[in-house]
Amino acid sequence: MKYNCLNPIASIGLNLFSDAYSKTDDVNEADVILVRSAAMHDMEFSDNLKAIARAGAGVNNIPLDKCAEKGIVVFNTPGANANGVKELVIGGLMLASRDIIGGVNWVQTIKGETGVGKLVEKGKSQFAGKEIKNKKIGVIGLGAIGVLVANAATHLGMTVYGCDPFISVDSAWNLSRGVIHVKNREDIYRDCDYITIHTPLIEDDNPDSNTKQMINKEAISKMKDGVIILNFSRDLLVNDADMEEALKSGKVAKYVTDFPNDKTANMEGVIAIPHLGASTEESEDNCAMMAVKQLMDYMENGNIKNSVNYPNCDAGICTTEGRIAILHRNIPKMLTQFTGSFSELDVNIANMVNKSRGEYAYTLIDIDTPVNGEVVSKLKGIEGVLNVRRVK
Repeated sequence: MKYNCLNPIASIGLNLFSDAYSKTDDVNEADVILVRSAAMHDMEFSDNLKAIARAGAGVNNIPLDKCAEKGIVVFNTPGANANGVKELVIGGLMLASRDIIGGVNWVQTIKGETGVGKLVEKGKSQFAGKEIKNKKIGVIGLGAIGVLVANAATHLGMTVYGCDPFISVDSAWNLSRGVIHVKNREDIYRDCDYITIHTPLIEDDNPDSNTKQMINKEAISKMKDGVIILNFSRDLLVNDADMEEALKSGKVAKYVTDFPNDKTANMEGVIAIPHLGASTEESEDNCAMMAVKQLMDYMENGNIKNSVNYPNCDAGICTTEGRIAILHRNIPKMLTQFTGSFSELDVNIANMVNKSRGEYAYTLIDIDTPVNGEVVSKLKGIEGVLNVRRVK
């Protein structure tokens, strides 16, 4: 099996590939692709390609629907960079509360003068800030990063409110008992001195689930005067024009963002960080290792974990003579046609796992004989089947 790297991927991850894998510089002959930030929307994918792994969480650079239609599974690595982002969020919290940047920049203007010590004692009051202990912070989104931020804030002596109507069981188990769980964002807007957002970008007609530009004029109007807002999740979660107006009026004291753009980079009151959330050696290593492990499990066992366009599916390690993976549309009578095809070829099914996600579904079938070309051809001929792969 051959893999291609569209971006440099940490060697600690690539070294996990067994001797059954070899690197290729020709993307058209690759079975799998590893990518970080390279744009893939204009790429044409060969029939050889079976999976793409994004060494990171965001997948805006990958055409998910196009891949799904070709039966190409796209993975990401949620949580692998969570600690790196959490640490930067805490750093952003300090920077916004204490005007550290303003003070540091001011020292640079007097460093050539004599008597710097006296000047510092005289001028430091203009950079006075406030402590975060005993302040209220609202964490919107309690995924891998949000949970770590919420837990860390409790250890810093803050009163922490968490909001996530879709919190997973794992996140709920990992969340500190000291976090106050609220049902909607309005409670956080109304009560909190600090608000940090950790949600995916979702465009939805339902205002409860829509997150695009969720921090807008209406939301800000419900917040405390002098609130500090932190965005280490997605640029488009915040309406920049509304934020600029709120900063000018003093409604928002500081806006910390890890996603500078033409507007926010030139706005007063913004602390703009150049997308450093996951830019640590540890995060890059964790993402690379997680991406490679997921690709190997998919290629060798057919199992899917952390896909963004197909359902998760785990049939374990194949102990029968053959295993076949079918990527198909989520429509009626597909399983009936699959089992009928095996019956016609006098092939016994030992085990079958089927999972669906939206428009697409995935079926793993273990059989008592090795998978042959006739089985693959017959399954590919069924309407609604997008791809068929012989796993074993």
